Amino acid sequence: MRTWKPPKSPYDLIQEQLYEDPWKVLVSCVFCNLTRRHTAEPLLWKFFSDYPTPDVAAQANIEDLENLLKPIGLSSRRAQTLKRMSQEYLSLDWDEPIELYGIGKYANDAWKIFCTPTWRKATPKDHALSWYHSWLVEKFA
Repeated sequence: MRTWKPPKSPYDLIQEQLYEDPWKVLVSCVFCNLTRRHTAEPLLWKFFSDYPTPDVAAQANIEDLENLLKPIGLSSRRAQTLKRMSQEYLSLDWDEPIELYGIGKYANDAWKIFCTPTWRKATPKDHALSWYHSWLVEKFA
């Protein structure tokens, strides 16, 4: 049972919509990393339509993923990351997602903020996550 439900903020981050599914939060970070939200978001929803779970994404055809991701760049790297991260998400005994392939500080902070009650321990460097985190601190101080 989830003990943390992140409140809706004035920033309307994608992760606010996805917090109930930690895998989707991580996927959204792969999409948004080094890409503007308005460019990444339409493809993110298409990805979730085609690959709704980590089980399906773990079995994805790399060429199909690369073709989907071409408009946001880094398509080969992102495709490899999404597939392998999904496989490890399911198969590894991990404590924090930073232990998974392709997951860095940005996605790990998003997971802490939106998927766990440990949001106070996050130290986001990403501007949007920083705005949300500061807003949470003010709201719950």
